[in-house]
Amino acid sequence: MAQAGIGVDIVEIARMERVIQKTPSFVRRVFTEEERTYCEASSRPAVHYAARFAAREAVLKALGTGFSQGIGLADVSVTRDAQGRPLAVLSGRAREVAEELGIVEIALSLSHTAGLAVANAMTITEDARPAPKRRGDDERAQLARSFKEARSVLDELERLQTGQLETLDVLTEADEVTGDGAPAGDLEDADEADSQL
Repeated sequence: MAQAGIGVDIVEIARMERVIQKTPSFVRRVFTEEERTYCEASSRPAVHYAARFAAREAVLKALGTGFSQGIGLADVSVTRDAQGRPLAVLSGRAREVAEELGIVEIALSLSHTAGLAVANAMTITEDARPAPKRRGDDERAQLARSFKEARSVLDELERLQTGQLETLDVLTEADEVTGDGAPAGDLEDADEADSQL
């Protein structure tokens, strides 16, 4: 059965600052060395700690567990991929629950304002993912359709050009052409209409 869970959490940055000042061991107990290095490199570490704490909560809400079923604060952490995007890393009981649920991916987004850090997480099972396209057949079929459409357009242009030339030949044979290229009959009709006004 296709399944996707969604979790959102918001943490007040000032509250995280107070927790860090009051209980310095909190940072060592909750955050990985990689997370601490990343956060401490910032001019406002509490902003990044708050975002990563919100990520833990959001991921566990998306799993549908929260901090229950034996899952602790250290069972979820945040790393970054080569492009700098946040990635949720599960360990311990959180990883076991995700495997039991068939979770194959966790999409994670972190953001903050001056006062708040927010995290959004979405857990995705294999059958909730869209089926991958078969590249070879689709590309060849699309290319064939493109050539067919292009040929159709070229054929239509050729018919139009041929038809316009034939129409021009008929006009020049049927009417005398004046010096400005307009058929003589058209000019006489225009002169007659002007004189009636």
